[in-house]
Order: sequence, then C-alpha cells, then structure tokens
Amino acid sequence: HCSGFGIGASSFWGASPGVLLYDTAMAADPETHPVTLGACAPLLIVSDLDASVDHYVQRLGFACRARADGDGIFAMVGRDAAQILLKVIGPEVPPRPNPMRHPWAPWDVFVYVEDPDGYARELAGRGCAVHTPLSNRDDGLRGFAVADPDGYVAFFGRPLAA
Repeated sequence: HCSGFGIGASSFWGASPGVLLYDTAMAADPETHPVTLGACAPLLIVSDLDASVDHYVQRLGFACRARADGDGIFAMVGRDAAQILLKVIGPEVPPRPNPMRHPWAPWDVFVYVEDPDGYARELAGRGCAVHTPLSNRDDGLRGFAVADPDGYVAFFGRPLAA
C-alpha cells in the first residue's frame, strides 16, 4: 500500500516544506524483506529501433548491450546501472510517451545521476539536444531532461542536498 506520500514538513527528495513527502517508516524492514532490490529498466515501445539505439548510444553515451531482430525487434541499451529496453511492436502499437498523454507526467524515465552538471556538460559535447535545461526544480531535484526520437523523456538528476 502507498500511504507514505503526502504534503508535509520534509520531502521525499529532501526539499523544502510543502512538497512530496515520503514516510520513512514505510521503508523495507530487513527482517521481513531481506532481499535488496537493484536498478530497474523501463520498456519503451519505439517506432524505429535503429534511430532509438543510435540516440541512446551516440547522444547519451550508452552501450547497446543486447539486440534481437525477428518477429519483434528488441534492444537493451545501458550505461553503468541504468538500462532501457527498447521494443518495436508495429504500427498498430505506436509509442505513447507520458508527456504526450498528460502535462503532469513530464517524464517516462528517471535516471539517478550523482553529478548531473557533469553529465549535462558531457552530453553538450556530444551534441545532444536538451528537452529541459539543467536546473534546481521546485520538487527538490537537480537535473535536466532529454527526449528521444519518439518523444520519451528521460530525466537525469538527483535530489538536492538536504
């Protein structure tokens, strides 16, 4: 159950009062949850696998870790612990990025980056267009966002220091 979020004096990201709050009492108890979960990888339905893989490899510095062509075209791109799965299904199932569905859903992917300033500089050197510039956000995050060829938006950042 998800009762741990609300508005309060501290925030999930360590930001100022009045923003998203995370109840640390809801954190996993090591006695009842002895297994720690690691990184997760979203699956994005894309229209052109080659264009998508090229974007993540050439613009974001990811590597293509796996690729399978056949009935359904699939690739896994990643860098360090971050991974994104890419899948072409066909014209009957087009990409549906969150930002195109509703303005309150600005991203499809959140990637934790310890040094978003450094990564933004790296991407600028790669000629990567930025969707949302590097900034300190009202929700207590510092980072920036990049859109891929299908309009999926990945935010690269971290919580501001408490």
